[in-house]
Amino acid sequence: MFVVFTQGLLLCASLWALWQFVRRLSVKADVDNLLGPVSGSFILGNFSQVINIGGWKFHQQLAERFGRVAGIHGPFGSRAIYIFDPTALHHIIVKDQHIFEETSGFLARNKLAFGPGLLATDGDHHRKQRKMLNPVFSIAHMRNMVLVFNDVAKKIEQAIKVNIANGAQEVDILHWMNRAALEMIGQTGLGYSFDPLVEGAEPHEYSKAVQEYVPMQSTMRFQLQYLLPTFMKIGSPRFRRFVVDFMPWKKGRKYRDIINVMDKTTVHIFNEKKRALEAGDKPLMDQVKQAKDLMSILMKANTEAAEEDRLPDEEVLGQMSTLIFAATDTTSNALSRIIYLLSIHPKVQERLREEITTAISTNENLHYDDLVALPFMDAICRETLRVYPPIHTVIRTARKDVVLPLSEPITGRDGREMHSIVVPKDTEMFVSILNANRDPALWGPDASEWKPERWLLPLPQTVHDARMPGIYSHLMTFLGGGRACIGFKFSQLEMKVVLSALISQFKFSPSGKEIDWMMTGIVTPRVKGSSQRHPQLPLKVELVELAAPA
Repeated sequence: MFVVFTQGLLLCASLWALWQFVRRLSVKADVDNLLGPVSGSFILGNFSQVINIGGWKFHQQLAERFGRVAGIHGPFGSRAIYIFDPTALHHIIVKDQHIFEETSGFLARNKLAFGPGLLATDGDHHRKQRKMLNPVFSIAHMRNMVLVFNDVAKKIEQAIKVNIANGAQEVDILHWMNRAALEMIGQTGLGYSFDPLVEGAEPHEYSKAVQEYVPMQSTMRFQLQYLLPTFMKIGSPRFRRFVVDFMPWKKGRKYRDIINVMDKTTVHIFNEKKRALEAGDKPLMDQVKQAKDLMSILMKANTEAAEEDRLPDEEVLGQMSTLIFAATDTTSNALSRIIYLLSIHPKVQERLREEITTAISTNENLHYDDLVALPFMDAICRETLRVYPPIHTVIRTARKDVVLPLSEPITGRDGREMHSIVVPKDTEMFVSILNANRDPALWGPDASEWKPERWLLPLPQTVHDARMPGIYSHLMTFLGGGRACIGFKFSQLEMKVVLSALISQFKFSPSGKEIDWMMTGIVTPRVKGSSQRHPQLPLKVELVELAAPA
C-alpha cells in the first residue's frame, strides 16, 4: 500500500514538473528575463533557500543584488518571482487580489490544520467569512478586553516574581509569553481558560501543540506546499488518515498528532457553546448571549444573520481554530522580540519604563485610551514590527496571465528596460514582507537598524509617496487588502498591556546565551548550539527596585 501510494505521488509530481517545463517553452514570459540567483537544485530550485530557518542572509542578498524584483527558481525547473516593489504589491495584495490568490499548498495545509476558516478559504467564500467576522474586531469590543488582558498580565507578573524571589534569575521569556498570549485569546476570544498562569502548573496540551506546530511545519514546508494539495484530493478523509497512520513517516505522524490535539480542544469548546444556544438551557443560553468573548459574539451574530450570510458549523469552528492559533504564536513571538531588544538596549528600556511609570502614577490599571496614548511604547512596537515582522514572506499564485506594473523600471537579463512584468498563469510570487519593511529607498540608509525614535518624528516623504498597501503604518507586517490580518488591533493591544505590566516591574538583561531567530513560518527564538531544539528565549530578569542603575 505504502509503495503504491508513494509511486502515485511521485508520478503526479513528475507530470506537474513536465507540464511546467513544456509551459516555459511555449509561453515566453518576462519572468524568464528577470535577474536572479542561480538555482539551488532542479527539484527544489531556490525554495530551500527562501524558506530556510537560517535564510536571513539569502533574503538580504536578494534585495541588495537584484533590488525589488528578482527571478528565482521554483521546484522542478519552474520560475517564480521574489518581489517587494510597492506598486506591484498594491496590485498583488489589493487591486488584483482575485488574480493573485493564496497558493493551493497554503490553503490545503491550513484547512487540514484548522478547518475551513479564514486562512483556508479564498475568493467569495473568504469574503463572506470576513464580512461576518469584521464587526467582532471592533474598537468597542477591544475596549472590553483590556480588563481581561490586565488580569492575565498581572498573573504573569506574579509568576515571574516567584521565579526571581531569591534575586536575579534566568527566565525563559518565550515560555511565559506563549502562556500569556494563549490565555488572553482563550478568555477574550473563546470565553475559556487554558492556564492558571502559576509557576509549576502543567501547560495545557493545546499550548504544547501550538508551540510545536510551526517548527514541525517548517521541516515539512516543501511537502505541504507542493504535495499536500494533491494528497488532499485522493479518497476520503478517513482513507487519507489511514494512509498517514500506515506510512513509516515519523514527521507526518507527529504533525497528525499536533493537529488532533488542536482540533479536539476547539471542538470541545465549540460544542459547549453550541449546546447552550440550542438546548434551551436558559441560564447557559443567557450566559453565551451576554458573553463578551469574540466567539460568543460571532455565534450569536451567526444565528441572527440572514440565511445567505450564515456560516455552517464547520466554518464557525474553523474560525475558532484559526483565531486561537493566529493570536497565540505571532503575538507571543513579537512580544518576545520586543523584550529581547529592550534587554540589549537598556537606555531604550529605561525610557519606556519612565513613560509607563508616569502613566501608572495617575491610573494604576491602564485602559485602552491610556495605552494608545503612550507614544514611545507605540514607537517601539511599530519599529519592532517593521524591522522584525513575525512572518517574513508570503506566497501568492497568479490564477491567470497578467501584466504587473512596477513603481520603477528594472533592467532585464537582455539589457531591456522593463516597466512591467508579464506574469504567466500559475507563477508563484514570493512577497517579501521583510524587505518591503526595510527598503532603504523608502526608509533611508539606516532602514535595517532598529530605531524606535524614528516614529516620534515625521516619516520620510518617500515612505508616504510609496503608497505601500499594508493595513498598518506603511508596513506589510499585517498585509493589506481583503486578506489583511483581521486581528491586528487585538494583537497590538495585547502587546501594550503585557509590556506595561512587565517593564514597570522588571529589568531585562541578556543571559549571555546567543540567540538564533529561526526563519520558520513564524520567526521564533532558540539558543544557539543548545541541545534543546525547541524554541526558547532565556533572559536575565530582576525586580526594578533591586536592579543597579543602567
